[in-house]
Amino acid sequence: MDFWTMLGQLAGGMWESIQIFFLTLIFALPLGLLVCAGRMAKNKIVSGITSFLISVLRGTPLMLQLLVVYFFPYYLFGWSIGGWRYPAIIVGFAINYSAYFAEIYRSGILAVPKGQWEAAEILGYTKQQTFFRIILPQMIRIILPAMTNEIITLVKDTSLAFSLSYMEMFTLAKQIAASNTTFMPFVVAAIFYYVFNLLVTFVMGRLEKKFKFA
Repeated sequence: MDFWTMLGQLAGGMWESIQIFFLTLIFALPLGLLVCAGRMAKNKIVSGITSFLISVLRGTPLMLQLLVVYFFPYYLFGWSIGGWRYPAIIVGFAINYSAYFAEIYRSGILAVPKGQWEAAEILGYTKQQTFFRIILPQMIRIILPAMTNEIITLVKDTSLAFSLSYMEMFTLAKQIAASNTTFMPFVVAAIFYYVFNLLVTFVMGRLEKKFKFA
């Protein structure tokens, strides 16, 4: 296989990795906010269950979680999982990252002085108005560095889709390397990941500057 053919195939695999990345963020970011709300709930049962689920998701390998999400419809209900592979990848990634995002959100909320809530209550704001108009902007400013680190990790973690035999870039790189007895596909894949992470770092850096001076 010539270099340009290999490059084209890996670029196609990178597109699959990019889709996993963005779909995970689309679902995990709001889901993490809901998980955070459960974690900080005054109801001890709700907060206890949520804390346990977060502990499990953060304390077990993402690869194992992907396998569980993929196979559980078959083993529990006997359902066919023929068309479940890609949805299972997105669901598994979204659930896993929502746990990490939830804890990042929680740290940001706790970092905002309680006096902000009290002042908003005196001014007649509802809890929802206080959160979205006062607390959330400050929380975002605080958590952006931690979110940047987590999102960079997500770029690299997309390679774990190989555990479900999905043809993303890392899977293709392994197959091409094995069939052509060459290390070059791994080098190209590493460059793809590195460039993608540079773009993510750049975008997140611009966001940090924007919120810093907002």
